[in-house]
Amino acid sequence: MPIILGLVYCLVMSLIAEPHRRRFNAIMVAGAGAAYLSGGGLGPWELPFTALTAYVAYRGLESWTFIGLGWLLHTAWDVIHLLKGHPILPFAHNSSLGCAICDPVIAAWCFAGGPSRRRSAAYPPAPA
Repeated sequence: MPIILGLVYCLVMSLIAEPHRRRFNAIMVAGAGAAYLSGGGLGPWELPFTALTAYVAYRGLESWTFIGLGWLLHTAWDVIHLLKGHPILPFAHNSSLGCAICDPVIAAWCFAGGPSRRRSAAYPPAPA
């Protein structure tokens, strides 16, 4: 199911026209970077990770490569939280595992330049 969710995310996001698609996805990866803050499972380490993903997301405003990198950073954070027993959704024990499976699917789409399912002459594909 996490792979399907990743594919659905990419499909829905591909409907947004460029350059808005890239910028919206940069915001999404910034939000993902802060997702563990409320649980604080890794204590003060949550803060530098959130700062790092905020920087990567900022760079992602102009680069699909940085957005993909942000999703891979979040994947690593998901795995660490899974191993430490602090799931992203406290009421769903395996939620970090699902996220760790879903995020690389999104990252791969981002590394491919966040391609659209539709073509538009007004917004050609953005450079990575």
